[in-house]
Amino acid sequence: MNGTVKKNYIRPLDLKNGRIDMGHGAGGRASAQLIDELFVTAFDNEWLRQGNDGARMDMPAGRMVMATDAHVVSPLVFPGGDIGCLSVHGTINDVAMNGARPLYLSASFIIEEGFALSELKRIVDSMAQASREASVPVVTGDTKVVERGKGDGVFISTTGVGVVPPGIDIDGAYAKPGDAIIVSGHIGSHGVAIMSKRESLAFETEILSDTAALHGLVADMLAAMPRVHVLRDPTRGGLATTLNEIAKQSGVGMLLDEAAIPVLPQVEAACEFLGLDPLYVANEGKLIAICAEQDAEALLAAMRAHPLGKDAVRIGTVTEDAHGFVQMKTRFGGRRVVDWLSGEQLPRIC
Repeated sequence: MNGTVKKNYIRPLDLKNGRIDMGHGAGGRASAQLIDELFVTAFDNEWLRQGNDGARMDMPAGRMVMATDAHVVSPLVFPGGDIGCLSVHGTINDVAMNGARPLYLSASFIIEEGFALSELKRIVDSMAQASREASVPVVTGDTKVVERGKGDGVFISTTGVGVVPPGIDIDGAYAKPGDAIIVSGHIGSHGVAIMSKRESLAFETEILSDTAALHGLVADMLAAMPRVHVLRDPTRGGLATTLNEIAKQSGVGMLLDEAAIPVLPQVEAACEFLGLDPLYVANEGKLIAICAEQDAEALLAAMRAHPLGKDAVRIGTVTEDAHGFVQMKTRFGGRRVVDWLSGEQLPRIC
């Protein structure tokens, strides 16, 4: 957003009928007006009001974590959310999966010429609401405008910083044979919600994205069980791809129980209709936790006491396997390899 400039403009932005033009990204008076009347109004806080090209913040003691993410979801608005709240939740979750308490966000907008100001305001307001609800402010940012036909509406990149408290050490390389594998709830809802909107599909029961900020759940988990080995949110590539990533990092295998993996009936039915495997469908409000066997019940109890972890279940065990295979016991008593996702099931979902 590159600071704020307070001036008397000839007329305010037409946030109902107006559209973005190239002048809004040129760095002049139109840019300043867009920043002041839309972004600063929505995100208003003491750091933005400093009016600088960056923000000066206090950082508590501890190890700092920084994560960044780009959001190019299509459609921009989907059942249960939109690109605005998604861009906040996604980066907060990336910080939280390191065991950190998220503190601040930055936001960068690439907006297409001709994009409706009313749609932009809806997205920015959603983003601001998500930021306030999470108590993680957007303290600095930037805007750019690209020519018509080169931006598909709006792209948003967010960066988050946070601090890992003393005594917490979480890493994708820390899974050990015998560890329990836990998932915080039903998988696949986000990707199916995106696809249903994109393809104008109507199901008997509406499927909503699970997009949510998970740092509160993580804080409760670590307060109850600080010895968690691995945390990860299974976004692109879903549960299966994320578990393969962890297995590779840790040099272990995994054995999953298909019957234990939670999938909502309407999501399972939609996946069958669309030819998708829910194991590979993206989530935006779920996490995977891996902990020692003896800690699993206490961790599950802490998760189930939080609204975002009430459906948490154990879905498998870490195994000793130099090849790093993720396998699954099927409902029919057999086994199959749950391999890396080959290609992309659902493009542009986060």
